[in-house]
Parts: sequence; C-alpha cells; structure tokens
Amino acid sequence: MNKDDHFYNLETVGGILLFFTAILAIILANSPLSSWYSTFLEIPVKFSFGTFTLNKPLLLWINDGLMAIYFLLVGLEIKREIKRGVLSSRTSIFIPAITALCGLLVPAGIFIFFNYHNPTYIKGWAIPTATDIAFTLGILSILGSRVPFSLKILLTAIAIFDDIAAIVIIAIFYTQKLSILSLTMAVIFTATLLIFNYFDIKKPALFIIIGIALWIAVLKSGVHATLAGIVLAMTIPDTQEKNSEKPSMLVRVEDGLHPWVVFLILPMFALANAGVSFMDIGLDLFIYPVVIGTSLGLFLGKQIGVFLPLWYFLKRKAYLQIDKINMLQVYGLALICGVGFTMSLFIGSLAYQNEGVQLIKMVKIGVITGSFFSGLFGYIVLRYAGRKV
Repeated sequence: MNKDDHFYNLETVGGILLFFTAILAIILANSPLSSWYSTFLEIPVKFSFGTFTLNKPLLLWINDGLMAIYFLLVGLEIKREIKRGVLSSRTSIFIPAITALCGLLVPAGIFIFFNYHNPTYIKGWAIPTATDIAFTLGILSILGSRVPFSLKILLTAIAIFDDIAAIVIIAIFYTQKLSILSLTMAVIFTATLLIFNYFDIKKPALFIIIGIALWIAVLKSGVHATLAGIVLAMTIPDTQEKNSEKPSMLVRVEDGLHPWVVFLILPMFALANAGVSFMDIGLDLFIYPVVIGTSLGLFLGKQIGVFLPLWYFLKRKAYLQIDKINMLQVYGLALICGVGFTMSLFIGSLAYQNEGVQLIKMVKIGVITGSFFSGLFGYIVLRYAGRKV
C-alpha cells in the first residue's frame, strides 16, 4: 500500500468514525444521560508546575489542547503537499486556491446577509466557510469506484486551502486581547525552533519540549492556542539524515500523529462539541439568523462557490481532463464541500465563546443541518453521476 492509499484509507475510516461519534453525542444530549454528559465536559482539569497553573474544564482542554495537535498534523500535511505533493506546481496550486477562495466568500456572504444587523451574530461569519476533509472523503469512499481517484485529489487540494484559510481567519479575527509578555515568549520559542533548523538539529524530544512551551505561551498570549501547532509544524525538518534511509522527521511525525488524530482527537472533539439537545427546540429556532446563515451558507454557499470556478476550469479543459470527469460529478463534489462539521463547530466555539450557550446551540443546529443536507445530496448526485472506473 502506498502513502496516498494509506492516507485516504485512514481518512475514510476517520470520517465514518466521526459520523458515529457525532450521532452518539446527539443521542447523549437527548437522553436521560444528558446531565451527566454536560457535567462530564465541565470537569475541571488542573495542571500545575511551581507557581504556574492551568485550570480549565475538560471541554476547553479538548478544544484548546487536543485541537492544537490536530492543527500540528494539518500544518505538516500542508508543508508536505506544498513541497512535493498535490500543491507542488503552479497549476495544482492555482485552481484549488481560486476554488477554495470562492468557496469561502460565497458562504460568508450568505451568513453576513442574514446577520449583518446584529453585531454579536456577525462574529460568526466564518462558520460556514469550512470543509471537513475526513467526512467528505468518508462519503466518497462509500461510493467506491463510482468516484475517480482524481476527484479525491481535487477535493483534498481544495480542503487544504480551506484549512489554510481557517488558520488565517482564526489568527486575524478570533484573537483576544493580547499579552505582550506571553507573545514575546512565543516569539522566543519560535526562534528556538528555527535555530534547531539552522543547525540541523533533528531530535524529536527537543521539538516536543519547545512545542509544549510554545503552546502554553500562545495560550496565554490571547492568540488561539491551536495556532501553536501550525508554527511547530512549519519548523519541523523535512530533510533526510545523511547516510540514512529513514524518512524525514516531518514524515515520521506525520505518520505517527495521523492515527491518533483520526481515531482519538477528532472523535473526542465531535463527542464534546456535536451534542445538541432538541428537547426544548421548536421549529421557530430554525428561523434564527445564525441558524439560517450557517445552514444555507454550508448547503447553498459552498456548492455555488465551489461549483462555479470548477465549472469554468472544466469548460476550459484546464484541469483533470484526462479523467473525463463530467459536470454532474463536479457538482456533487461542490455539494459535499458543504460538509463543514469539525472546523465549522470549532470556529463557532471561538466566535461565540463569550456569548452564552444559546448561540452555541444555534451554531450546532446550523452546522449539523447544513452538513447533513450537503452530504446527503452530494452522495445522491455522485452516485447517479458516477460510473465504474
């Protein structure tokens, strides 16, 4: 099995596991165990070292801590793909980048259209801009040979640029009040990692120690802690050691992290964040601007934003023409790009973290609704459009 097959197999299983974990979270939130579920996520977890203390509920350790490891993996994948993967040439960068940009602007525009009148609601404009790579590849895997492998490559490239956009959005728009001291420490730790690169130091333990220190500094700085994972990923060496057949440190770390992220971190995130109670929800909640903007942004905005540029490129025969991908398959791909689940929930938790549980509940309803219909109709279209290849 080559590396590409291994990657897609892991993401496929991860997408299926993510789906069942999300369903479990919803069941728990609507069962007699709902109070236990909520109490469990609020369990305080404390870490102390001398006079230094971190005391957060379990939910925030998952969202700030475990998701930093997820972003570390995302950063490693981005770095590898840019150096020698699907983003290593100008053509392979240009088309998915333009497509991802359009797939960001249209959903954001739809959300803003419904929420511009409320300064609190408008903070969530980026919620429907994300695509969940694990879920979408899981859907494609169910379709099997009806979907050309090149369509998976195209989806992966678009999702990578989606992740890059999410990183930039979080850094710029969801940064709290800055602590200059903590930010200075973060810069020092980053410089240390760069020095390791300059002197060709490839000791994973050193990168782990400085990476943890960097995460703590970023956490205390006001910039969201998950971005520490991206910074660490960009400094991990991708060169082979002399006189050694071992893969680079980047490849080894990526291969080591991937199963943990797929089988533990993302399912834990889904379990902690997807649980929404429908017990006290009436149909009137579905007409709230945040719910409408999120669900329509994912379902309509994503398919419009992704389909139109791909339709243009396909008409111009600028991409994947050798695989004879038809327009209906492109439309199906655009539809499933509206499955925003993990990153949409994550951005929602950042946008409304200080605005109360009701807005978070609206985000969950909008994300689940928009992602569900995007995945369902995307699957139907691709199944109808596909052929055995």
